[in-house]
Amino acid sequence: MIHPNTEIKYINQEIGYGVVAKELIPKGTITWVLDEFDREFTPSQYYDLKPIYKNILETYAYKNNLGNLVLCWDNARFVNHSFNANCLTTAYNFELAIRDILPGEQLTDDYGYLNIDKPFRGIDEGTRRKIVYPDDLLKYHKSWDKKLQKAFKYISKVNQPLLSMLDEERWQLAVKISKEEKTMESILLNYYQKEK
Repeated sequence: MIHPNTEIKYINQEIGYGVVAKELIPKGTITWVLDEFDREFTPSQYYDLKPIYKNILETYAYKNNLGNLVLCWDNARFVNHSFNANCLTTAYNFELAIRDILPGEQLTDDYGYLNIDKPFRGIDEGTRRKIVYPDDLLKYHKSWDKKLQKAFKYISKVNQPLLSMLDEERWQLAVKISKEEKTMESILLNYYQKEK
């Protein structure tokens, strides 16, 4: 489930639609949670689908660490890629704002941690990285972990509209990570190791 203070907006012809903040979303806010309505498709289920459904999954789903395609039921599927993403996924099936997201600003992910199958060229944002590769999670997990650790420090200090989507155990773990009472699991746990 995507953060409730967001909406779908047309960005431009090159990007299409995106998820935009309707009000300030502070650093450390949970911006998305995997919920019971999100649908997971195994590779064999994907294989048995008609081409029209395969195309939808190829466009809107991400691959989890089991190699299954996950299709978000709500507007979360419209979150776009950025090399300067303001949201990062965690090893706990939720995403965090890694900096303040201003009203009117897009919520963005780095598709490098979504286990893509083929490289693609992102929109030029003036970054050193220009292409998203299937193994980006192996290359950049340490950098992403550092950003997540900084964001976790705020998790219990900011309003969390999606808190009810987390079970108590996961929330308490997040709070302990924020207080450095527990070590944060690496984003690398989201990596899908393809069989050779």
